[in-house]
Amino acid sequence: MPVKIPKDLPARKFLEKENIFVMTNERAQKQEIRPLKVAILNLMPNKIDTETQLLRLIGNTPLQVEVVFLNTASYVSKNTTEEHLRSFYKTFDEIVASGEKFDGLIITGAPVEKMDFLEVAYWREISEIMEWASKNVYSSMFICWAAQAAMYYYYGVNKTLQEKKIFGVFKHTVRHRTNPLVRGFDEYFYAPHSRFTDITMDEIRAVKDVSVLAHSEEAGVYLAASKDGRKVFVFGHGEYDSETLEGEYIRDKNKGLNPDLPLHYYENDDPTKPHPLVWRAHESLLVSNWLNYCVYQATPYDIRKIGNK
Repeated sequence: MPVKIPKDLPARKFLEKENIFVMTNERAQKQEIRPLKVAILNLMPNKIDTETQLLRLIGNTPLQVEVVFLNTASYVSKNTTEEHLRSFYKTFDEIVASGEKFDGLIITGAPVEKMDFLEVAYWREISEIMEWASKNVYSSMFICWAAQAAMYYYYGVNKTLQEKKIFGVFKHTVRHRTNPLVRGFDEYFYAPHSRFTDITMDEIRAVKDVSVLAHSEEAGVYLAASKDGRKVFVFGHGEYDSETLEGEYIRDKNKGLNPDLPLHYYENDDPTKPHPLVWRAHESLLVSNWLNYCVYQATPYDIRKIGNK
């Protein structure tokens, strides 16, 4: 089944070229089915790239999903045109005013991880969104910085700045294999990380409500979730395209930051050689499992009945 998106969203043409099943709002309205409503708070600088990456994963599921993109009102993106935001995004205030509830919520990473949470320009708004989600969203997925922000907001667990950036594609071991989020996973899988901060496995495991579901000896925890499946924490960037890490490396190199090569990304760690895409299948399965087991199978058919967690 398709992901439901606006007809003119730029990501549409990229997804259709990849044979990802997408459906315009006009066509979806003719089907007698209630699609899942998923809000995506997109905090990444290049919003169109992130839209495409996340819609690719959502569109590879057997469910019809209506996506609503959100952006912060307290901080205006410098990398996305006002026209694009006005055409395809809503602010949190607009969502609150409408009284909408959502089956799912995704909050992306953000390029502010070196800052203390309270110093982030839109931290108050992010806090309000996470509080609102507790009463108006059935299950939320937090990615990279957002995963750390959610651990801090909900459980008081703070991130720690690392001496070196955790940067590359890392091998992960699956834990708690009976958890629906990792159903169908191989014993090992690969996923990208790109972050300067970390929350250790011991710190996460100390939170009784949260289980660690996958970790890497090199990169740390990749996946964790609350025991009721209504908060899912992804500490890496499984949504990334094949070339995204290379783009970040070249960007930082051009800025004179002398970045390290992303580990285990290029063949034999040689930047003149290819960088194979080895994480798409497991990330697609993770998103599919989340939408199926944590959202579709559990959320009320009457979305208005979503209440306190």
